[in-house]
Amino acid sequence: MKKFFFAAIAAAIVLPFQASAQKAPDPDLTFTVVKENPITSIKNQSRSGTCWCFSAMAFLESEAIRINNLKPEDYPDFSEMNAVSLSWQERAVKYVRLDGHLVFGQGSQCEDVVHHVLKDHGLVPNEVQPGLNYGTDLPVFGELAALAKSYVEVINKNPNKVLSTAWQKGFKGIMDAYLGECPTEFEYKGKTYTPQSYRDSFKLNADDYVTLTSFTHHPFYTKFAIEVCDNWRGDEAYNVPIDELMEALYYALEHGYTTTWGGDVSESGFTRNGTALLLAPKNVSAGSDQERWVGKAEEVAAAKEAGKPVELVPDQEYRQVTFDQKTTTDDHGMQAFGIATDQFGSKYIMIKNSWGLSGKYEGIWYMSDAFCRGKVLDIMLHKDALPKALKKKLGL
Repeated sequence: MKKFFFAAIAAAIVLPFQASAQKAPDPDLTFTVVKENPITSIKNQSRSGTCWCFSAMAFLESEAIRINNLKPEDYPDFSEMNAVSLSWQERAVKYVRLDGHLVFGQGSQCEDVVHHVLKDHGLVPNEVQPGLNYGTDLPVFGELAALAKSYVEVINKNPNKVLSTAWQKGFKGIMDAYLGECPTEFEYKGKTYTPQSYRDSFKLNADDYVTLTSFTHHPFYTKFAIEVCDNWRGDEAYNVPIDELMEALYYALEHGYTTTWGGDVSESGFTRNGTALLLAPKNVSAGSDQERWVGKAEEVAAAKEAGKPVELVPDQEYRQVTFDQKTTTDDHGMQAFGIATDQFGSKYIMIKNSWGLSGKYEGIWYMSDAFCRGKVLDIMLHKDALPKALKKKLGL
């Protein structure tokens, strides 16, 4: 995901498609939890563009809890900065191999953590590598990001005309200085681990996890690499109709699983106070794109009369149009862990964010079904969390 943290999105630019949207409410909504799966404590990515890593680690922590039936006192706390360091080191090599034709920034995807760092390197506890070696209590990446980018740009220019045998060690030295050295062996709670044996102690297998997306510019029930800059590894997702993606999401949550959630949070209805609503525009021009997704006039009128937020009714076409127009963008990664309803009976997905104990619900967001349908880019989940019919269609 893009380098989206709390301070940045507070000042996010409202895109043209949302320009005439309702003012985002501080809604008078009350929520009733229907299903809530275990999560670990709320983390804070602070001034770093590492939501992709925080959301993936939150997901893996919940998977460790589920698979091993852990009690709260045994919940894990995996090191995000270990994964960030390893990912950045591998990205630097690819950047140079591609002569700089690769986005080199703080953003990435959840697949980077699960299908590469977890699989190839393993995990370490946050206590072993907290990754804050530069004098702050929370991640602050401005200096580090600028330094890392400058370094690979110099190497990419190849001033010696032949790349040295030292440059990768030099880049690793930067990561080690700021984020701590990634251990090959460590002591934790009286035991000696390698990152691989620590991963295996939780029975986490990267091959068990799949990603779903939903767009019509590729055939359904096939895989493709989502065309966003932060998907720098080119990881592929299964493409399914949005109704089946949402069915899979709810099925997973109802059956004790959590998922990652990546998508667009630049909408005015994604409030800073813990709700995410896909608000309909106030004024809709006849024949416009917006008009197609506002809903029936009588339904809108009834919602307004009841004091219910009026949301768009997104469908497959809405998703494709807004993705192609770049009004649905790759902004942020979070964890979906539960289901709730509001006082109107509308369904919401419970989301664990990585902005610390912010908002009305102290780090938890309630995302409407409409918002998720319209603005989700992808979800990652355990393949056993897929409905049987979809699993068969995908050949899993």
